[in-house]
Amino acid sequence: MGVILKKWISPTDAVLCLSGSIVFGAILAFLQPGNKLIGVAAFSSFLLVSSLLMIAAARWSTGGKIILWMIFLAFGLRLAGGVLLYILLPVDGYADPDDRAGFVYTDAHRRDDQAWQVAESDRPILDAFSRKYAADQYGGLLAFYSFLFRIFSPDAHRSLLLLIPSAGIAALGLPFLWRTTSLLWGEQIAVTAGWIYVLYPESVLLGGAAMREPYLITLGVFALAGFVMILYEKKRNGWILLGVGFTGFLLISPVAALYMILLFGGWYSLRMGRDRPPWWLLALIVLVFIASLSILSAALNRQGQFEGSSPVGIVFEFLRSAVSWDVYQLERSSGWIQKLFDEMPGWMQLPFVVIYGIFQPVLPAALVEPTTLTWRTIGILRAAGWYALLPLLVLSSFGFYSFKEPRDRWVGLWLCLLVWLWIILAALRGGGDQWDNPRYRAILLLWQAILAASAWHWSLNGRKPWFLRVIAMEGIFLIVFGQWYISRYMQIDWRMDFATMVGIILACWALIGISGWFIDRRRLTGQDQSL
Repeated sequence: MGVILKKWISPTDAVLCLSGSIVFGAILAFLQPGNKLIGVAAFSSFLLVSSLLMIAAARWSTGGKIILWMIFLAFGLRLAGGVLLYILLPVDGYADPDDRAGFVYTDAHRRDDQAWQVAESDRPILDAFSRKYAADQYGGLLAFYSFLFRIFSPDAHRSLLLLIPSAGIAALGLPFLWRTTSLLWGEQIAVTAGWIYVLYPESVLLGGAAMREPYLITLGVFALAGFVMILYEKKRNGWILLGVGFTGFLLISPVAALYMILLFGGWYSLRMGRDRPPWWLLALIVLVFIASLSILSAALNRQGQFEGSSPVGIVFEFLRSAVSWDVYQLERSSGWIQKLFDEMPGWMQLPFVVIYGIFQPVLPAALVEPTTLTWRTIGILRAAGWYALLPLLVLSSFGFYSFKEPRDRWVGLWLCLLVWLWIILAALRGGGDQWDNPRYRAILLLWQAILAASAWHWSLNGRKPWFLRVIAMEGIFLIVFGQWYISRYMQIDWRMDFATMVGIILACWALIGISGWFIDRRRLTGQDQSL
């Protein structure tokens, strides 16, 4: 820490961070129970460390003042959003335990409660990995939070304390994202991806809660930065970042570790072509893969329901049962989905869940569904953010396909494939749910931001008509489903049936796509003749 302070942080930075941390730490401490001096010390310490690390990371990235402003905006949005919801939900939420306690996510509420139980007991912190505490599936984040409570808040349960490391680690990934993306694909794409990373509503909401997704997003950025430093810049210290990323994955979500091995392995193969990797790298990949699979299977089998199965068998059996259960829960949660399931063949149910999950959270529902002002605001922001990102993800493969270097083109297409595969898996694993599905999807926000940024700049460079066409397709979807939700919640007698709505949407999409293709073809033919 001393080296970081000396190299990247000036005395003026240190004084400003210290004074600001004390002021905001005191405000947060007085919102929480317990001894106020202990509270001020705890909150101020967390804020000070977070701000100093963010300044150091921003300076390291060489991104200038814009990155410094962006990283503090990212931190401020997440922390302020989490604190504001902690205050608002008890007075403008639902009459359930989560809202009454100021929590958006049930998982965050349970993890917070169990972290305090471990912290105030005389049991070792490693008990967080035992079967007794199932709120955190893998135990790593629960152990970390228990440690923070025990050391910095021994006298009282200060839930807001956990928001600072969550918001801080979420923001800390930004400079690494900017530096890596600007090196590979240029500063324009890096800045656009950075703004998506900072402002994406689902990420802001998750970063202001005691959830694992903010950590996983940033761990992914660290792993990417390390991978690029090793492969492209030939810097050995990239192994530190890569090691931090994968160590964090193993502790918080071995699934992410397995997926990143697949992603980076494909990237390495496409980039290096016929060059064979050294034996020790293959051995390391195999070791990390085995460790990830073993930890994942042990975590999934905490209750011993898959006794006698191999690690691979446990994972596949869990996925099969989890997807079946989530689909069943989706069907039970909605009368109209039950009706649709009864009317459609069995083989169509999983594709329906995937498509339904991709469009979650559904924007028309967020606009008209009866709820409180706080929940309506959350719903609209989450849905609007995803519906702004979705058209760019649809076009992302074209953005990378326009790259001149073939190897970069294939790497981009590989990233598109992996991101869309993850979106589909998230929809299946979340059962189309409007909460679990989007937060699983957000784990790959880093890659989604890069793909969306590449598509945005591709559309600006002479391909704007196709961007507008995809927006028009999305607009038709919103209008058609909007009338259905309006008629449902406003008790209007007439509404189109589901099959008719799907038919209208598909017909309009086909008309836009085919007509756009003919228009572009005629334009190109006219240019050729003029030449």
